[in-house]
Amino acid sequence: MALTVDVDVRSAASDAERRELEAFLGRVVARALSEEGLKDAEVSVVVTGDEEIRALNREYRGIDEPTDVLSFPLAEPGENASETAPFEPAERAGGEGGLSGPPVHLGDIVISLERARLQAEEYGHSFLRELGFLAVHGALHLLGYDHETEEERRLMRGREEAVLALLGLGV
Repeated sequence: MALTVDVDVRSAASDAERRELEAFLGRVVARALSEEGLKDAEVSVVVTGDEEIRALNREYRGIDEPTDVLSFPLAEPGENASETAPFEPAERAGGEGGLSGPPVHLGDIVISLERARLQAEEYGHSFLRELGFLAVHGALHLLGYDHETEEERRLMRGREEAVLALLGLGV
């Protein structure tokens, strides 16, 4: 069994760019999950534009504006909660005492390609770093990480930066 990341890029300039982005995002999300100890999991990633993500943001969050990334975890908040994320380490590893059977579908991540390009320019770093950050951020949300409090924000940001550094996308 393995980590499966299904990526659908809907907003690309060309077929070559679409394939490149799909491969890149698949590697990034798989690495984020792997670094959290998951061996058997599935995630769907959709890359779209501001119009579609705005509609989703409006429908699911009541905010009528585009955003950079949305995560739709299949587990209820707090389900299997631990101090750092919803899966206990043995469960994450899928090893003894952990999950067995088919991979767990963690949920979906939706990223706005337009926001990623804009924010990369705004923050002064590469487009791939921004896209990678959004993918890792979304993946960690699927695992139960959040940034509502300062402590949660620090923990999540630390995990994000650690994964990005391993991928050569650190600051």
